[in-house]
Amino acid sequence: MTRAPREARVNRVPNGAPHVPVLLAEVLDSLDLPGRALAVDGTFGAGGYTRAMLAADPSVHVLAIDRDPGAIAGGAPLVAEAGGRLTLVPGRFGGLDACVRGAGHAAADAVVLDIGVSSMQIDQPERGFSFRNDGPLDMRMERAGPSAADLVNESEEADLADIIFHYGEERRSRAVARAIIEARRRGRIETTAALADIVASVVWADPASGIHPATRTFQGLRIAVNDELGELVQALHAAERILRPGGRLAVVTFHSLEDRIVKQFFSARSGRAAQASRHLPSLEAPAPRSFAAVTKGPVLPTEAETAANPRARSAKLRAVERTDAPVPAPLAAIETLAALPARTGRSGGARR
Repeated sequence: MTRAPREARVNRVPNGAPHVPVLLAEVLDSLDLPGRALAVDGTFGAGGYTRAMLAADPSVHVLAIDRDPGAIAGGAPLVAEAGGRLTLVPGRFGGLDACVRGAGHAAADAVVLDIGVSSMQIDQPERGFSFRNDGPLDMRMERAGPSAADLVNESEEADLADIIFHYGEERRSRAVARAIIEARRRGRIETTAALADIVASVVWADPASGIHPATRTFQGLRIAVNDELGELVQALHAAERILRPGGRLAVVTFHSLEDRIVKQFFSARSGRAAQASRHLPSLEAPAPRSFAAVTKGPVLPTEAETAANPRARSAKLRAVERTDAPVPAPLAAIETLAALPARTGRSGGARR
């Protein structure tokens, strides 16, 4: 693993609140922006990476994407400040190649993805992403479609347990699901505080970890509501399709589920995946190497950065460079990592 040599820089969101882009200097280094024409920020959020990319080279144009209407609206001042060098596009980064072409570009020179929920969304109780302050049980990044409340109140017990176990990595997922089913017999579960209390009644707190008992359950529901892992898989393939030879892709992840997908995709596409045994050679021709590694293993934040910005604590950066190889077929094995396993093939031993 590579530890980042620099500290994060502090930017400000349009309303003046502090926002600290994670591993910012390292992301810029990995993208090697000077001389590039078009950079894509697939997760605009508060605009931290976008602002830094605009500043890195006065000739670079940035196309920034976000599925949250609030983020797009909040980016209007930066668009005006950029003087025609920034295009904001509402949409999902899973379709970033279509967004780029829809904006009139044939290809991109750099793509950055900062995966997961943004600090702005967590800090707004009305969005329902966090139990730190009570709010409606929502969690929808696009503010459209089924909410976390719909999922919690309408899903079958087994489905809830699977979501919480596989996406939230909560070992007590079955107990949580049973508690939810029992609670909703008394009425709909509508708020973050109500759900957190239900989870805390069956998941034991570990004071030494400082992690609330409901943290993993909330993560699992949020990932399911927004199809976050499925979008990540689509975004990796979309970046592969839209990047020019020599273009760079940098991805910052915050938990093991995201990082596993990125790591395995990069390994497979750069030829670093495990090769077939000489005793059992592969029957298929090796796929063309569409990427070459830029980072050797994950780049981690320094202790100074994590002290200044606790959100950086679990962050990992991985980056690759597009080769001139043709785009291979989508990786079915990576797509499988984003989906819940078929129930008949699941092991329930850890879910009590």
